[in-house]
Amino acid sequence: MAEKIINVSGKRKMSIARATIKKGNGVVRINKKLIDVISPEMAREKIKEPLLLAGDKAKKVNISVSVKGGGVMSQAEAARNAIAKALVEFTGSKELKKEFIEYDRHLLVSDVRRTEPQKPCRSAARRGKQTSKR
Repeated sequence: MAEKIINVSGKRKMSIARATIKKGNGVVRINKKLIDVISPEMAREKIKEPLLLAGDKAKKVNISVSVKGGGVMSQAEAARNAIAKALVEFTGSKELKKEFIEYDRHLLVSDVRRTEPQKPCRSAARRGKQTSKR
């Protein structure tokens, strides 16, 4: 039988993360770097949340995530979303899915909010030119 490999994506703002999960020994890589060297520390802790909640299930798989676009924290949240989705799909565990949703719904549900496009002849998406009334 072929090895079980699952590809999942997660989104947050302008960041898109694609996670590949397969059987292994608990190695997690973000853009080909081990998770322990990711900085800043706050982003690293965000990414580790689904791994800590999954416990032993996360130690039996290797996860490789590639992230593009956006800023540091939105990339971290997109990676976190992709990792959580991948773990749920790989294990097929309803208890794990329930635990993720109880902890934070955004572990499994991507945030659909996007920035509004800038309008012509304006300095921002909604801000118009300032006028003085005399």
